[in-house]
Amino acid sequence: MKAGELDPYELLGVDRDADDATIKKAYRKLARQYHPDVNPDPAAQDRFKEVSHAYEILSDPQKRAAFDRGGDPFGGGFGAAGQGFSFTDIMDAFFGGGGQSGTASGRGPRPRTRRGQDALIRLDIDLAEAAFGVTRELKVDTAVLCDTCHGAGAAAGTQPKVCETCRGAGEVAHVQRSFLGEIRTLRPCAACRGFGSIIADPCRDCGGDGRVRSRRTLTVKIPAGVDTGTRVQLTEQGEVGPGGGPAGDLYVEIEVARHETFTRHGNDLHCTVTIPMTAAALGTTMTLPTLEADLPEEDTADPAARSFELEIKPGTQSGAEQVLRERGVPGLRGGRGNLVVTIQVETPTKLDAAQEELLRQIATLRGEEQPEGHMRASTKGVFGRFRDAFK
Repeated sequence: MKAGELDPYELLGVDRDADDATIKKAYRKLARQYHPDVNPDPAAQDRFKEVSHAYEILSDPQKRAAFDRGGDPFGGGFGAAGQGFSFTDIMDAFFGGGGQSGTASGRGPRPRTRRGQDALIRLDIDLAEAAFGVTRELKVDTAVLCDTCHGAGAAAGTQPKVCETCRGAGEVAHVQRSFLGEIRTLRPCAACRGFGSIIADPCRDCGGDGRVRSRRTLTVKIPAGVDTGTRVQLTEQGEVGPGGGPAGDLYVEIEVARHETFTRHGNDLHCTVTIPMTAAALGTTMTLPTLEADLPEEDTADPAARSFELEIKPGTQSGAEQVLRERGVPGLRGGRGNLVVTIQVETPTKLDAAQEELLRQIATLRGEEQPEGHMRASTKGVFGRFRDAFK
């Protein structure tokens, strides 16, 4: 060692027989302490350059051997800034990267086999099918495993070859010079697209992707109680991944068609029954269909559930509601909603002479020839009246 030169072993605080791991550990500790981004003191910056230069010598077997023999590893003074210091070593010091000086430690080649994407299809069903469940067959156009190469991507009898550009690493180093020395960055290899290997003779059916497009038929069971927007997940029935990777999931999104009689609110069903004013005044009993009536007879466990008896009590007013318990939609987590029936009384608009005479007689008997009417304050708020104006 020449006069005035600093000993790299003393700068890093390691023995002369220290191994590479010990040297790197010591350098990381000092780099965190003296790096300009951490310690703005000018003296610390000079110290950081000396520590970095010491590590540059001791981490390189040839430079270390030249120094141990008493020679100059750079052909110049040790106190000068390093000419081959790698920015990767600084990143290693702060983030714990592996590898030795002069070699870029990257992520390695990316695998050809990857999980496939999830797929989404929409299924239109009617209200009864949504309420009570249904089994459907779906035709799905997705990526499936190539039967010719079984996902390998290479033609029969061939194998992918190691990329000559990156030598299987999947990455190549790009070097730039800066005030800290050489800055090395890793980029995916353009020749092999980061795979580390090249399929020189790809499969003719899949073009090297390991999968092909195909239409297949799936049987999906829609549970009772679904509604518009509900998604049924079919595990591993989506797209097969590149390189024959595992398939993603298939999601079936439900779209429930509008029913001509029933309207669904949550798990409750609502309908309106129109009756003549005579039935409202005198009362009657009506047999009406339930939602089960839309199902095939063989799918109805209880035939009596296909209809219900609606009792109209004498004097029923228009707008009156009757609630039939547990005649609505089954819930996905159990239970069942109600059927809410709203009564609408229909006033006749055309009367013949005999009908008009009978009604006049009834009005006379009831003292209603000149009704006074009864006014009362509306119970609806501003928004309620605004809503009714657009109905």
